[in-house]
Amino acid sequence: MMVRQFGKRVLWYTALCMLAGVAVARHHNHHRDADAAPSVAGRFDYYLLSLSWSPSYCLTHQEDRTQCSKGFGFVLHGLWPQNADGGYPDSCAPGAQLPPAAAARGQTLFPSPKLMLHEWERHGTCSGLDALDYFNTADRALAVVKIPRSFEAPRTDQSMSAPDILAAFHKANPTMQANSLVVACRRAELSEVRVCLSRQLALTACGRGVRNSCPDVPLHIPAAR
Repeated sequence: MMVRQFGKRVLWYTALCMLAGVAVARHHNHHRDADAAPSVAGRFDYYLLSLSWSPSYCLTHQEDRTQCSKGFGFVLHGLWPQNADGGYPDSCAPGAQLPPAAAARGQTLFPSPKLMLHEWERHGTCSGLDALDYFNTADRALAVVKIPRSFEAPRTDQSMSAPDILAAFHKANPTMQANSLVVACRRAELSEVRVCLSRQLALTACGRGVRNSCPDVPLHIPAAR
């Protein structure tokens, strides 16, 4: 029985790695400068917590049933080590394995195993933490930010400007600094909100290059489905 269970675990992990091999960083326009210094695990200034608006992703990725059949609102995209000068470390341990216990923990946080593995390989390996500690840190980071009631998986489409979205988050999080949160869009559609946190997971000012990317028009906010 134990041998059979171990074999299933190996097959699951192999399939997960194959999926990750074709994964892309979904709605991830967080580009690293090709001329940046080599990445070193644990060498960064603060975290950028990225929360994706799942309904926007699912409008164009309906085949992703793992994520798009559950009526999510905001979901964890990633917890990214970031530098104050605008750069960030990237893929600090190519090919790093994800232990089964850590993978099980990560699946409770991310909307899909594919995204979980991608985020660990690209960003988590640069945190200076092992995989389980990184996922536990991501969980604590999520607890820092309260999602406004209007974004708790609404069942009808909404239209709000980026300043309105920022105002809603600041109202739900009164201690949040004005420059601790940005909104990211794909054209005139809400894609993500990104929150800057210190290495101790306190709300902090964002560094260079972290800015709003939405047009100054009412934004389409698709309903959760």
